[in-house]
Amino acid sequence: MRAVTWQGKRDVQVENVPDPKIQEPTDAVIRVTSTGLCGSDLHLYEVLTPFMTPGDILGHEPMGIVEAVGAGVPDLAAGDRVVVPFQIACGNCWMCLTGLPSQCETTQVTSEGMGAALFGYTRLYGAVPGAQAEYLRVPQAQYGPIKVPEGPPDDRFVYLSDVLPTAWQAVAYADIPQGGSVAVLGLGPIGDMACRVAQVRGAGRVFGVDLVSERLRRARARGVETFDIRSFDSEKELVQAIRDETDGRGPDAVIDAVGTEAHGSAAARLAQQASALLPRRISGPFAERFSVDRLAALHTAVELVRRGGTVSLSGMYGGTSDPLPMGTMFDKQIQIRMGQANVRRWSDEIIPYLTDEDPLGVDDFATHRLPLTDAPHAYEMFQRKRDGAVKVLMTP
Repeated sequence: MRAVTWQGKRDVQVENVPDPKIQEPTDAVIRVTSTGLCGSDLHLYEVLTPFMTPGDILGHEPMGIVEAVGAGVPDLAAGDRVVVPFQIACGNCWMCLTGLPSQCETTQVTSEGMGAALFGYTRLYGAVPGAQAEYLRVPQAQYGPIKVPEGPPDDRFVYLSDVLPTAWQAVAYADIPQGGSVAVLGLGPIGDMACRVAQVRGAGRVFGVDLVSERLRRARARGVETFDIRSFDSEKELVQAIRDETDGRGPDAVIDAVGTEAHGSAAARLAQQASALLPRRISGPFAERFSVDRLAALHTAVELVRRGGTVSLSGMYGGTSDPLPMGTMFDKQIQIRMGQANVRRWSDEIIPYLTDEDPLGVDDFATHRLPLTDAPHAYEMFQRKRDGAVKVLMTP
């Protein structure tokens, strides 16, 4: 089959690789019909290269048609149309039953000290072959795949794999009062969708912050009050402008949908780039010990949120972080929630919104649809924010 493979920093290629097969009774194999390019894939493209191996298959946002199932998968059959969550979880352990499949005790990558295994996402998360491919082996298929109806195009459902539950959890964790206010930092796919989810869940005012014109335009078209970072000389001015819209207090909640892709310190960038240049046997340990997160967005969130408010982190962070503003966080009595989205925890709540009325705007959420063979171009375009790329879907 054809698959998108990682070959090095900023180097992905479409190659012929062996077809996946049923290996365990709880496996399924699906024929992928659509697969997304995620912002966190860009971490593998550049930042997290020390944890990658040439030939790793990328991708974790698929949907498709079931081709085969193991004997331990009673509720799926060949021909079923399914969306596959980005995380691999069993559904039966204590963590899964508590609503935390991202911490599944069956698939935890204990050798790396990490949570549930993920598709196509470094050795830290199990080095499981990913979903930017023609076919995908799905472990723990007795729980993970979400069956969806025939009829509507893939765009209606494919975001159940990652974008929708990640944005939904970000808003749920933000704990926005009915009619209250929320600021979303970063209007990429997750931030954009978080604005939409906040609106349908009853937020009174939604503020969106970014520096990419196309992203700001998309959010503004859906009623988000947007702020272009480029219009301000400092973070202080940006924070004050939003406070002025909230009676001087700041919004009830702030969602950081940027994560480590934020433009932060030169030292952070240097440490991440240096780790990628080291020999593979030492680059991983170096990155784990000495990498520093680019925390500009998190610092802005802490400064911006009102006293007693909530900061919800959906952007990905890793490595050893810069000093946090603990004094400010304590003094302002801020609550912070974060973590990988617990996909199956939220999927049943989300599905009723995926109707023909399309209140979340999923049908036209993608800005680009490309064949899988164009993956190298798609990665470069998305990484450089060219051609108005906000969300890219690929078709094998």
